[in-house]
Amino acid sequence: MYAIWKHFRFSASHILTGLPEGHQCGRLHGHNYTIEVELESDSLNEVGFVRDFGELKAIKSFIDAEWDHRHLNDVIDGNPTAENMARILFNEFSEAYPEMCAVRVQETETSWAEYRP
Repeated sequence: MYAIWKHFRFSASHILTGLPEGHQCGRLHGHNYTIEVELESDSLNEVGFVRDFGELKAIKSFIDAEWDHRHLNDVIDGNPTAENMARILFNEFSEAYPEMCAVRVQETETSWAEYRP
């Protein structure tokens, strides 16, 4: 099995709802996010790629247009958790990139969530 990963970065704010009173994530705050998409294939194309990294520009364009320097509560239906963001990106692009097997959303250097159907 071959696998490739591509990182995308953006900054945004959010407020998470449904948390206990006083929880730090229930206040307005922001992150410098890193998105990682993983694509897998048991074979390579005629060039020797799982997929040309340049073909993943649509993901970067979506992130830049929809999420970068935005308040995520205004642009994401539901609670804008890292878990929900990973699922949203996977669902948005899995048809265009059938090799996609996972999306990870990293909020801090030590905290990330993954969606892998």
